[in-house]
Amino acid sequence: MSTKTDMQKNQTMRNYEELNFNKIHTYPASQRSSKVLTNSEAQPPFKGMSMATFLSSLPNILKANDLKSVASSIIYAKEAKKPVIAMLGGHVIKSGCSPILIDLAKNGFITHFASNGSAAIHDTELACMGHTSEDVVSQLSDGSFGMAQETAALVNGAAKRASKDNFGFGQTVGAMLIENGAPFSSRALIANAFLLKIPYTLHIAIGTDIVHQHPDADGSSIGNASLRDFRIFAASVAKLGDGGVVLNFGSAVIMPEVFLKALSVARNLGGYHVKDFTTANFDMIQHYRPMENVVKRPVLSGGQGFAITGHHEIMIPLLAATIYEMA
Repeated sequence: MSTKTDMQKNQTMRNYEELNFNKIHTYPASQRSSKVLTNSEAQPPFKGMSMATFLSSLPNILKANDLKSVASSIIYAKEAKKPVIAMLGGHVIKSGCSPILIDLAKNGFITHFASNGSAAIHDTELACMGHTSEDVVSQLSDGSFGMAQETAALVNGAAKRASKDNFGFGQTVGAMLIENGAPFSSRALIANAFLLKIPYTLHIAIGTDIVHQHPDADGSSIGNASLRDFRIFAASVAKLGDGGVVLNFGSAVIMPEVFLKALSVARNLGGYHVKDFTTANFDMIQHYRPMENVVKRPVLSGGQGFAITGHHEIMIPLLAATIYEMA
């Protein structure tokens, strides 16, 4: 057993080797290239300032610059008559951004909408009833979650009609909202796309949408209609080269995967120069698939990709305001 004296000997302080810094080479900071300059800093906001003044007062660095670059790319795409494809998930509709996107489309800054099924479902409910987004927790307990009759009747009916008549799925949903006189169709993104005669394509994963729970859901019709919309989507993707833009608003999985496959098809067919375009992912957090399949991989052979993080109800209006001020 160690004695107290032995333990004290084992705890003797040691002098470790130190690196001598005396011969470090330095240089004048005034001669160094730097990334941040005083003239890049923000200007404080003030009451009554215009949107143009606000944008010019932003820091001239990082994401503030990226936002302006995305807006500039969209403006260029419109002038060059190149596609501007806006892909979205359901939360974009639920966060009240439909009127903003409709206005951008009316002014030629978006030429194609593409979404998963949930975005069209929320848009349809808002158009028909003026409300959407049920209380999942309370309704799941008694099995009533997703069982709204009218929603399923219209969306599943549109799938059957689109499959039978060889029209687009999203196009048919929009047409039916107009035909049925949906009282709030003026703010419905999918209905306005139909009226503007621009594509709104629906990309469905069977079993992910509440309408698939209903007895009138027909898998053959849903699959056929959605596959046609994939081909319509691929036709827009094929025209992206030399100045087009792809925006992904809040779709973490479905639309990034669909976009990557459509891009591969367009490049595989030949005759399409699908390079040198701009992509941007807008979401509350940056997920793996949007980063890889939207921001990075598609533009490796030419173009630029941006990732801008923020809430849709703030970032989409801000992007729209930036476009209008810069146009």
